[in-house]
Amino acid sequence: MEERVLIADNEEAVCAAIARRLSKEGCSCVTAKSEEDSLYYFYRDQLSMISSDIHMPGMDGIELLRQVKQMNPHTMVIIVTAYPKIAGVSREEMQLGVSDFSINPVDLDLAVFSVEKGFEKKNLEEEVETYHRYFERLVESKTSGLQPALLILKKAHLDSVKVLAGAIEAKDPYTRGHSDRVRSLSLNIGMKLGLRGKRLEDLVIGALLHDIGKIGIKNEVLQKRGRLSPEEYRHVQEHPLIGVKILEAFDSFKDKILMIRHHHEHFDGNGYPDRLVGEEIPVEARIIAISDAFDAMTSLRPHRASLTLEMALKEMKEGVGKQFDPALVEVFLKEKLYDSLRDYTLRE
Repeated sequence: MEERVLIADNEEAVCAAIARRLSKEGCSCVTAKSEEDSLYYFYRDQLSMISSDIHMPGMDGIELLRQVKQMNPHTMVIIVTAYPKIAGVSREEMQLGVSDFSINPVDLDLAVFSVEKGFEKKNLEEEVETYHRYFERLVESKTSGLQPALLILKKAHLDSVKVLAGAIEAKDPYTRGHSDRVRSLSLNIGMKLGLRGKRLEDLVIGALLHDIGKIGIKNEVLQKRGRLSPEEYRHVQEHPLIGVKILEAFDSFKDKILMIRHHHEHFDGNGYPDRLVGEEIPVEARIIAISDAFDAMTSLRPHRASLTLEMALKEMKEGVGKQFDPALVEVFLKEKLYDSLRDYTLRE
């Protein structure tokens, strides 16, 4: 598999030079000019390594390292800094898990050397992890009768969660890609609100799994063409509680349950299942509600056609204070966060 490297530096010329050099070594590179862009790519892509300047707009390289390591301790991170700065790096910063330091101004050959060392370390750690997983599976096979899907749930790793999200879409093909788009849009809203670290990671996982309860909804209802009857609509409304029942047995998912239970609550109290009002609804659930509704409006479903962008935005505005949190819709509209989804959500 081709190695993917994120190069984070506020100097575009530096990013481009390193990317060109690493490309010659067989690496696929993405570049970022800020911590926000860096975290976005970190969530979106399967990155093998991050090389970050210690001085970044909004968040320095050490703080970016801290955030990345909270989300995935195994990510290789190279910090780029001037030589005199290395001596001032604290023990705490070293313990965060810097893979290597690279000197600024950048020597391209040394940059390649640092990346190669990082990959060697990564490969060694992956071998060790493979042995750990083997023994874990051996123990689990002796002590547990859990189904494979539930074993994946218990691991709570993002890639495994995507597998579960895919299982939902396999059941309801008209929502293919829906969970991942809700994840992407929720991530963007959460970052604009200043969510960081584990809380942002939890939001991403909650967004991916918000519809997990649809596994328990009848196929003939999910895939029905035309308007649902009142009884069928009540059946669909059971999916948040079914999702809670699936996840509540696992400690690693307890802090995501409220997002899944309440992502169909309305700001005015007319949602379900508990008719919560305003800030009684967890902010993560309010974020997912906006992402879920926008993607549903702009996607083709069995019972209706997709809306145009203009029609969907009109619906979002009309839902302010009723279905949606006014402050969150303001962020959604002001920052035009929907633009990142337009290429693949607005489809006939």
